[in-house]
Amino acid sequence: MCFALTACAGFSTKSPPKPVYDVRSAVVLSGPGMPAELLAGINDRVNAAINATVRNTELPRVVLTIRVVSVQKSLGFQKDRNVAKVSIDAASVEDGSVIAVSSFEVTSFAVDPKLADDILAEDVAARIRSVFALTARSR
Repeated sequence: MCFALTACAGFSTKSPPKPVYDVRSAVVLSGPGMPAELLAGINDRVNAAINATVRNTELPRVVLTIRVVSVQKSLGFQKDRNVAKVSIDAASVEDGSVIAVSSFEVTSFAVDPKLADDILAEDVAARIRSVFALTARSR
């Protein structure tokens, strides 16, 4: 019995930590027809998180270009599911080269369609805060 447990211990090795950057600013872009409330909501939340984040060590400084690639609203049986596809480039402040790329899809639920953009903006911003280790702003 001890041999079986010892053999399984090797499967729980930790993966190396993700790279962390000193994010200096962010801009949110999209194609035509994207709701302004969604774009402004993402921009305001991410930049507030950037301003609230304090780094104690020197890290590569980057600026984020956040692209809202697509948004689908009122999906599902109850028409309460909303999906945003987002891609992000982190470019070096020093030379402008892209040093990190991230893309993801966020699904949120809003019973009231009037709140869909605001809720989706928070969910996208939360994912960006997580990916780039930014501090959530206090309300």
